[in-house]
Amino acid sequence: MATITAADVNKLRTITGAGMMDCKKALVEAEGDFDLAIENLRKKGQKVAANRSDRESTEGAAIAVVNAEKTAGVVITLNCETDFVGMNESFVKMATEMANLALNFNTKEEFLASDFNGITVADKLIEQTGVIGEKLEIRTFEKLEGAFVGSYIHSGNKIATIVALSAKVDGAEEAARNVAMQAAAMNPIALDADGVDAAIVEKEIEIAKEQLRAEGKPEAMLENISKGKIQRFYKDNTLVNQDYIKDGSVSVAAYVKSVDANLTVTGFKRAALG
Repeated sequence: MATITAADVNKLRTITGAGMMDCKKALVEAEGDFDLAIENLRKKGQKVAANRSDRESTEGAAIAVVNAEKTAGVVITLNCETDFVGMNESFVKMATEMANLALNFNTKEEFLASDFNGITVADKLIEQTGVIGEKLEIRTFEKLEGAFVGSYIHSGNKIATIVALSAKVDGAEEAARNVAMQAAAMNPIALDADGVDAAIVEKEIEIAKEQLRAEGKPEAMLENISKGKIQRFYKDNTLVNQDYIKDGSVSVAAYVKSVDANLTVTGFKRAALG
């Protein structure tokens, strides 16, 4: 039988993040073979993951990062089961490392299949499920490109957003962050009126008409009045038309133009836990 030292156990723990006793047991079972011990720990993780596949993973960390050129950004959520795990410093660090890796890919599938310190992201999630004892998953993966991209992460890593602007101008970084903060706080359903799904618009019109009928408004007036209500819906629910949270006297679009007359918001992505 191979001699398992405390240094061996500590080395395996450093590599895998597994508990001390789990690492010692894995090394004993593998007769000191590190690769086999790591594989055994991963298999343990797979078993735990399978047992917890039906659990709710609504806690975790929402992370937003942008590249050095400020031309692309990504938001992800690394979800777990409890707030205790989600707020752990090492968990947030892993989520941030994964988000930085995600910048290199355009789809969630490509990202999950990519290499993360010697194993795929998908396998790392399985491994850490075994280590932590909670279901882990990448729930959200959203990427955005633009002339200038900024980000915002709400306190506690509960919400993360990225915003693209039409140009890299003086003040673009602050403007992008402020608009990203707006998207985090106000949760718009689309960038502008054109981005709202037609089915949602139709439903809102019908709701408005029913409300007007209940108020006794003549049928002939319903169409015109409901159009006004839809404009209010756009103002409340689309990013560029919302009142700017730092100055309610202007819209988000107007705020951005105050930074530069030709500047516009071209896109946003938002990720939230829950």
